[in-house]
Amino acid sequence: MTCAVTGHRLARLLSDRIQKLSADQSGVSAVEFAVLLPLMLTLYLGGVEVSQAVGADRKVTLVARTTADLISQAASVSIDGMKNVVDAGKAVAVPYNPVNLKITLTHVSIDADKKANVCWSYTDGGTVDVGGEVTDKIPSSLRVAGTTLVWAKVTYVYTPTIGYVITGPLSLSDQIFMRPRLTSTVAYDGKTC
Repeated sequence: MTCAVTGHRLARLLSDRIQKLSADQSGVSAVEFAVLLPLMLTLYLGGVEVSQAVGADRKVTLVARTTADLISQAASVSIDGMKNVVDAGKAVAVPYNPVNLKITLTHVSIDADKKANVCWSYTDGGTVDVGGEVTDKIPSSLRVAGTTLVWAKVTYVYTPTIGYVITGPLSLSDQIFMRPRLTSTVAYDGKTC
């Protein structure tokens, strides 16, 4: 009988302890914080990465706009002048690393049949547009017979600081077309349309 009483007392004592523990709320905040901390950090760091990538993408657009604008304001550009334009584009890209920036400037002539042909092309880190037809790359609304266009293409390889393991580098690019302002065509290093 003493065994039964001791077992009964032990069960009752254990039951009382479980009830007290289930009613105790003193550690709930710490447990919730521990569970939510990884999610909160992920959201915060993800927000930082997204804003950095959007900033880099905006800089790519500004570099394309700036370089095309500078070339379209000239009647002719020398080799040194072209390097200065590219350097100005790289300055616009600050604080992002200009080593990952590729700038290609191309002058395109539109003939009477609205076919676009490359007159000259210059690049810093990218691929030169070799002379020839590029009609399929020019929007139809810009293919006006007897005109020329300055075409700036910029690409930037953005490597996320934190999320590079998951996403890897992101290739951001933009292009813009502008008409020459001072003359009907812009000469580069003696080449003209």
